[in-house]
Amino acid sequence: MPTPFAARIVGWVLTLAGAIGATAALTLTVERFHLLVDPTYQPTCSINPILSCGSVMVTEQASVFGFPNPLIGIVGFSVVTTIGVAVLAGAELPRWFWLGLQLGAVAGVGFVHWLIVQSLYRIGALCPYCMVVWVVTIAIFWYVTVHNLHHRQLPVPEAARPLADAVVRYHTVGLVLWYLVIAVLIGEQFWFYWRTLLT
Repeated sequence: MPTPFAARIVGWVLTLAGAIGATAALTLTVERFHLLVDPTYQPTCSINPILSCGSVMVTEQASVFGFPNPLIGIVGFSVVTTIGVAVLAGAELPRWFWLGLQLGAVAGVGFVHWLIVQSLYRIGALCPYCMVVWVVTIAIFWYVTVHNLHHRQLPVPEAARPLADAVVRYHTVGLVLWYLVIAVLIGEQFWFYWRTLLT
C-alpha cells in the first residue's frame, strides 16, 4: 500500500516546524534576557494589553522548572529539526525511536496546552511568539502521530483501526479543527478587548 501524503510529509513538518519553533524560543530567550537586564525594556512582541510578551514573561508560569521555558524549546525544537533533516535525507529510524519521538511530542503538546490554559484563564495575556510555539508543537504532535498510525508503530486495537485510518486520510481536517477550537477560545476569552477594535 502506498504511503499517504500525510505520512510522507512528516520529515518536512519536523524540519520546518522545528526550525520555526527553535527560532521563536531563541527570540523569547533573548527578549527575556533584555528584560532581566533592563526591567523597563519593552519586548518587541508586546503589542497591546492582550498581545503582550512582557506580561507573560514575568509570571511564574514562564519559568515552571526554575528557568525560562524557552530554553526547553531551544533544545527540544533543535532535536526535532535534526530528526526531520535525517528523515528527509532518507534515514530509516527504528520503531523505538518513533515511539520515543511520540512520547516527546505528547509531553510537548501537553505542556503547551497547560500554557494555553494559563495564558487565557490565569495570566490574561497572549505572547505572540509563544503562540507560534503552540502552533508548531501541535503540528509536530499531529504529524508524528499520523506517521506512527500509518506505519502501525502505535499499538491500536483492531476495532479502532478504521478510526486511525480516517485520522491519516483526513489529517488536515483534524488539525484545522484543533486550531479552530483554540482560536474560538481566544476570541471568546478576550472578546471584551477585540470588540473595542471593531468600534
